[in-house]
Amino acid sequence: MLVPERIIPEYGSYLKIERAMSENTVSAYVSDLTLFFGNIRKAPEDISADDIVEYFGDRRSISKRTQARILSALRSFFNYLILEGYLTDNPCDRVDAPKIGRRLPDVLSVEEVDAMISSVDTSSWTGLRDKALLEVMYGCGLRVSEAVGLKISEIYFNEGFVRIIGKGDKQRLVPLGDMAAIALETYLRARPEPEDPKISDYAFLNARGGRLSRISAFNLVKASALAAGITKDISPHSLRHSFATHLIANGADLRAVQEMLGHESILTTEIYTHIDKATWQAAILKFHPRVPAENQD
Repeated sequence: MLVPERIIPEYGSYLKIERAMSENTVSAYVSDLTLFFGNIRKAPEDISADDIVEYFGDRRSISKRTQARILSALRSFFNYLILEGYLTDNPCDRVDAPKIGRRLPDVLSVEEVDAMISSVDTSSWTGLRDKALLEVMYGCGLRVSEAVGLKISEIYFNEGFVRIIGKGDKQRLVPLGDMAAIALETYLRARPEPEDPKISDYAFLNARGGRLSRISAFNLVKASALAAGITKDISPHSLRHSFATHLIANGADLRAVQEMLGHESILTTEIYTHIDKATWQAAILKFHPRVPAENQD
C-alpha cells in the first residue's frame, strides 16, 4: 500500500529535481496533496474519480481557480505514480476541470507608468534603488521575484541586456532599455556594500543592507501609484502586464514578447496582450472588407 506521508515528499523531490519547478509551486502542490489525503483517508491506489468530485463538492466555498490548482496537483501526482510504475490509471482523467475565466490585472498607461517612476524621491540611495527597481520591472517585464533577485554579474550594460533566471531555473536574455540602464547605473554607483559578502552580487538591497524582499517591492509599487494619484488596484505584476500590452500595441511580435516574458506557451503570452478596446475596434473596422463607400479613404 502506498503511504501518502512517504510518497508525497518523494513526489516533491521529483518536482524540484527532475521537473525543475519553483519552490512556491512545489510547496503549493505538496500542501494541496497533504490536505487532500488527510481528508480522504485513502491510499493513493484506492482513489477514484468519485472521491475527487466528492472532495470538491464538500468544499464549494473555495474558488474555481483554487479548485483548478488542486486538480492540477492531483493530476500531476497520479501521473508521477504511473511514471514510477505504482499505478496504471489516473483518476483525474475522468474529472472535469472547473471553467475559470482569464483574470487580467489593470493595465497602466505609459503616462501612468511615467508618473509612478517620477513620483520617487531620488535624494537618497534608497530612492535611486526604488526608481531603478520600477524601471527594471516595467522596462524588462520582469516578475517581482526576478527583479529583486537580479544579480550585478548578470547585468551587461555594454551589450544592453540582463540574464534572468526564471521559473524552473530557466535562463533567458532580456533587452535592457536605456531608461532602465541609466537608472540602474545611477543606483549602483550610490549603492552601499552589504555587510554580508554572500549577498554582495544582488543588485537590490534593503535599507539595512540585506536583500530586498518581494513584499518591499510590492509596497513600493503601491506607494508610488498612490503618490502618482493612480487609483487602480495594481501590483508589481501590473507593470509586467503593462509592459507586454504596450509592446504589442506598438507592433511587437507576439513570439518576441513570449521570449522576453519567459513563457513556455504562446497561449500564456496572449493573456498579457490585452489591447485597448477602442484601438482594437478601430483597427478591425478600418480593414473590414464591408466598409461603406463614404467611409473609404
